[in-house]
Amino acid sequence: MAELTRLDDAEVRALARGFRLGGVSAWGEVPAGTINSNYWLEAGGRRWFLRVNEGKTEDDVRWESALVAALVAAGVPTPPPALTEEGAPLVLHRDRWVSVFPWIAGVHRERGEVSEDDAALVGAALAQLHRAAAPLARTMPRAGIYTTAHIAGRFARLRSDPEAAADPQLAGALAAVGEELAWLDERRAEREAAPGGIIHGDLFRDNVLFAAGGARLVALLDFEQASSGAWVYDLAVCLNAWCFAGSLSPALVRSMVGGYAAVRALEPAERALLPVEVRAAAMRFTVTRITDVYCRGLSQPDKDFRRFLVRLEAWRLLGAEGLAGWLGAA
Repeated sequence: MAELTRLDDAEVRALARGFRLGGVSAWGEVPAGTINSNYWLEAGGRRWFLRVNEGKTEDDVRWESALVAALVAAGVPTPPPALTEEGAPLVLHRDRWVSVFPWIAGVHRERGEVSEDDAALVGAALAQLHRAAAPLARTMPRAGIYTTAHIAGRFARLRSDPEAAADPQLAGALAAVGEELAWLDERRAEREAAPGGIIHGDLFRDNVLFAAGGARLVALLDFEQASSGAWVYDLAVCLNAWCFAGSLSPALVRSMVGGYAAVRALEPAERALLPVEVRAAAMRFTVTRITDVYCRGLSQPDKDFRRFLVRLEAWRLLGAEGLAGWLGAA
């Protein structure tokens, strides 16, 4: 977790000039940021989202900006990056790269608010993203930082940490993750052969905007975790993020997969892998929320690792036959 950057009024106004936004009339922090430092500002008669990219290289920010611009051109609903007079999508400020995007008016769905229509819309938007980004897979490949191998490395460091290994709060989670990693390793060849391209990797509720007062999806946000990967894994991340409210919802799972398949049909191999990938995704977020939140002593109840440990156990209990029964012909 990078140290957040605090901007002052002069700095905000200088950055607005750098991106040719016009005169600044108001600005403030966006408190939702936990990795980056985020701000809103009113400039040139419109609202903008300013992000100080913490801990990222110039190549990281340029890659994300190029991806977003290409997706916008392909019709994916996401705000395009603002450009400097030289046509650059970023400005160096202090020792960190800053990017700016138009502010999109909309609302996030809170836990328990997700409807079947919402799930179908998110599934369809994800499939649209996958189809739009497919031509980019060869020209702008990018290794993911949350692959199963990466998560296995985090897990190994956790187990070798005497404090974590002796923590009774982590005992059940570490045992379950160890079993899961071994189970996934047995299926490595099938998983690596899954069709894929560029994936979002983190399409949670806070990264999707809906029209206020209506059931219309208006924007997909935050592509900083986008990478090369399997499409079915990206769908599995969404199923974990959107289809659980105390327990897994068969109706939401069915709606999301159906919405996805209406835009991009799942191949037989992907359908066979879906019960595997939902477990892989739940395991990933169990581990990252242990390492990034719990072990750092951060007070973020919405990012409690136990929430995803419950999901992992639910998927394991449901099994492949149970999930197939939920989906039917979806």
